Amino acid sequence: MATVIRLSRGGRKKRPFYSVVVMDERNRRDGAFIEKLGYYDPCTEPEVINVDLDRVKAWTDQGAKLSDRVASIVGKAAAAQAPA
Repeated sequence: MATVIRLSRGGRKKRPFYSVVVMDERNRRDGAFIEKLGYYDPCTEPEVINVDLDRVKAWTDQGAKLSDRVASIVGKAAAAQAPA
């Protein structure tokens, strides 16, 4: 089973809210997922990003791929959590 870490959309019209989830790449965007790794809220200022980076690393070590947008979000989350 090929897995991918991608965004699953929630929220209402014009107010998106995304969950960062691990799912089979054959499933639909908002379909069944294996594990929820965090969330992303682009509508707030500043954007709210909460991602479990340890679990992302564990899944990528097992062969899961990151979608382009999730790779960007994980990079932002890692930079925010890095010690100054």
